[in-house]
Amino acid sequence: MMDYLIKGLLAGAALLCCATISQAETLRLLTWGGYAPDAVIARFEEKYPDIKVEVTLSNNEEIVAKLRATGGSGFDLAQPSVSRVIAAQTEYGIYKPIDLSKIDVSVLQPNMMSAMEENARIDGEIYSVPHVWGTQGLIVDISKAPDVKGWSDLCDPQYKGRVSMRLKRALLLGMAFDMGLDPFAAYSDPVAYQAILDKIEPKLIACKGNVKTYWTGGDDLSNLLLSGEVVVSDAWDSTAFKLYNQNPDIRFVPTRTGALAWIDTFTLPAKGEADDAAYKWINFVLQPEIVTLISESSGSIAAVKGAVALMPEGSRAAVSAAFDDAAMANLKFMPSVPAGLEDMEGKVLERIKAASE
Repeated sequence: MMDYLIKGLLAGAALLCCATISQAETLRLLTWGGYAPDAVIARFEEKYPDIKVEVTLSNNEEIVAKLRATGGSGFDLAQPSVSRVIAAQTEYGIYKPIDLSKIDVSVLQPNMMSAMEENARIDGEIYSVPHVWGTQGLIVDISKAPDVKGWSDLCDPQYKGRVSMRLKRALLLGMAFDMGLDPFAAYSDPVAYQAILDKIEPKLIACKGNVKTYWTGGDDLSNLLLSGEVVVSDAWDSTAFKLYNQNPDIRFVPTRTGALAWIDTFTLPAKGEADDAAYKWINFVLQPEIVTLISESSGSIAAVKGAVALMPEGSRAAVSAAFDDAAMANLKFMPSVPAGLEDMEGKVLERIKAASE
């Protein structure tokens, strides 16, 4: 009798074990480098042992492409910039609305949530909440290029062979503003926007002689700047903030026309299968101690209240060196990109890339 009892208990334990394993979820993140560092994942999985985090690194173009190809399946939480949400959702239906009642939005900066209202609301539904924000401008070794103040300075002959660029839309936008044009005002008019691109293209083709290399990753650019091979480039501010600790002469320059400001979000793919786990992750990474870890990993500024104070000490110093009150007031937040504009930009960038010097 005792043997039967023991066998029965063991069988029950085995069934319980298997049931527990079968209930375990996988949270599939489609995100940028630095936003889900190993230390944060370990803490999350310790708090929620029934959730395993799986990370796929990506960027704006790839996030949209991957979700478009699958109809919004294959991932449970994505992190596109807010400027890429409305057009992608309107055209491809790859996201689903956010339930704000499941997120502690009280910790978020009001202006960041206002940006969601303006750039991530469709038919009364909010599709994103903010995670981190930052800017794009110039990264400069001020000991070697002290006079650089704007995007056009990338083409200054005195820096021939010591310039790097990233052939993406920020380069086009920044150069347009520095040429006295307003690309954001032309977003609703493809003809007017193409006319702006037609003015930028020959300038950047003529500028190719200045370019040592076109960078594609932050590590590549960092190595070029630290070695002195490159003295000025367009860049994310986070790259400059991280390099400031290694060489305080390498600084972010918001530019005379204003840094291009972006917000990376949390957005639910349309056919994600782990919404509850996704909401748990969102709330978890908005906690102060986790904000610091992600700021240290990514160099970005969190969308939470008091975010700059939560950054690592070196990053706080780098932010102060880059931004005064006037520069902060001059930020140009990138609006939602209308459908079709990225295709127009892509053709211009391809022609610039292919052009002979």
